Amino acid sequence: MMENAQGGCLCGNLRYAVENQPSRVTICHCKFCQRATGGAYMVEPIFDAQDFRLLKGTPKKYAHISAGSGKKVFVHFCDTCGTKLFLTFERFANIVGVYGGTFDDPDWFDLTPENSKQIFLGVAQRGTSIPPHVNTFIEHATEPDGTPIEPTVFETHQIIGT
Repeated sequence: MMENAQGGCLCGNLRYAVENQPSRVTICHCKFCQRATGGAYMVEPIFDAQDFRLLKGTPKKYAHISAGSGKKVFVHFCDTCGTKLFLTFERFANIVGVYGGTFDDPDWFDLTPENSKQIFLGVAQRGTSIPPHVNTFIEHATEPDGTPIEPTVFETHQIIGT
């Protein structure tokens, strides 16, 4: 595997590598992501499962039932330092969502209006900045059966809750 980027946990017990740019980047404002990151949202680059591999250690795994889909979301984390590194999904078995801040260089991947979307704006924290020309969604980007939902695209910069 040709490695484009590596990342890991705070204590260094877990390391991972990815090949290729992410297939897309989801900026998620849901309550789960707010709680999981301790921030206003999560930057989640999405990779095909074959482009992701662990280099060091074995993470613990927590299974969480998604309030939106009713399917399991698996949070993979370090049981020493507590860093959450990546997500896998019952609903989407062939992808891995990485906690973007765990890369050694969190700015290595492209983040553009063409490859990103912002979801769960309906519960985004007041003052959240939304750039123009990005697909946005009040909740999920798809129905539970996978049917795409039509995005809202703002022509100008938006501030949520002002």
